Amino acid sequence: MNVPMEDQRSPDLPDLTLGLFRDLKRAFRNDGGRVFMFPSSGTGSWEAAIQNTLAPGDRVLMARFGQFSHLWVEMAQRLGLDVTAIDVEWGKGVPLDAYEQAIGADHGHEIRAVFVTHNETATGVTSDIAGVRKLLDAHSHPALLFVDGVSSIASIDFRQDEWGVDLAVAGSQKGFMLPAGLSFLSVSEKALAASRDNRPKLPRSYFLFADQIAMNDQGYFPYTPPTQFFHGLRASLDMLFEEGLDNVFARHHRLAEGIRRGVRGLGLDLVAAGPEWYSDTVSAIFVPEGVDANQVLKIAYERYATSFGGGLARLNGRVFRIGHLGDLNEVMCLGALAAAEISLADAGAKITPGAGVAAAHDWYRKANAGADARLSNG
Repeated sequence: MNVPMEDQRSPDLPDLTLGLFRDLKRAFRNDGGRVFMFPSSGTGSWEAAIQNTLAPGDRVLMARFGQFSHLWVEMAQRLGLDVTAIDVEWGKGVPLDAYEQAIGADHGHEIRAVFVTHNETATGVTSDIAGVRKLLDAHSHPALLFVDGVSSIASIDFRQDEWGVDLAVAGSQKGFMLPAGLSFLSVSEKALAASRDNRPKLPRSYFLFADQIAMNDQGYFPYTPPTQFFHGLRASLDMLFEEGLDNVFARHHRLAEGIRRGVRGLGLDLVAAGPEWYSDTVSAIFVPEGVDANQVLKIAYERYATSFGGGLARLNGRVFRIGHLGDLNEVMCLGALAAAEISLADAGAKITPGAGVAAAHDWYRKANAGADARLSNG
């Protein structure tokens, strides 16, 4: 990304951008639709997805089970949608039973869209997107399927076409390994058709699909794009495809399991309520009773040059978070666990120094030995 500013209208810019649009579709596993890039955080693509496909008063089905799913509900309400929001215990994910009950009862197909936060960053919980698609198909329900994949796409298995996802949001700063500031919105043909139909839409200008399409097809943008990001994105996509997406997902699972075993080795609990909810990109960890998680964060940052995520909203002061996604390996995860151990101890937690690192160390050795054996046999 360390390149001079470029002329956004230069004749050779499409040599870079058209390939990015093509390869972003590969990352989302979207063969039929298209991907938009917006100079924004993922929140901007949330808004673009809603504004281009839904109308004021449209009924939508959502679930709240963490800070980011809560914020998505709040956005939908602010934009004038009729939101049915199902509240779920923080530590669990999308409630398939409750979703099926709502969809099965919607005989008139009044629900225009179903929203799913694939990976809830605040709680370290991953939800079942394929399961939501199955229940929509079982009831022959035509609702659009929206997915927040900001902390999952390019790190956790995601299959837009296979799962029938109509609008999927991702951000540059997670699995795509870039600074924050660029968001991606991968759109199905069905969603593109919804953006073109004659139903009244929510007001839109900056995020208007039609303006994007007219310019993107030529490799340009309707307003000044962050051209340095495009060079970084080219490098990150090349890294992902060189490793292979399935290998990327397997690596994240292997590394995440080491973190989880390290957490258990320290006698601590995850916010995720069970293995079916475990996230392979972030672990939210309860601190022991009597320990202030914010003090753990402060000690880690100021004494040990390590930045952990804090507990958000109702988890503030009770939780710290370890992110384990992107350009990451076993040694980096062991370092994070070591920093967590020493910071917890300094904050007054009664832990056994080295127990978490040892548990993760054992797992990584076994997991890599198994991978080596599979390669030898293959």
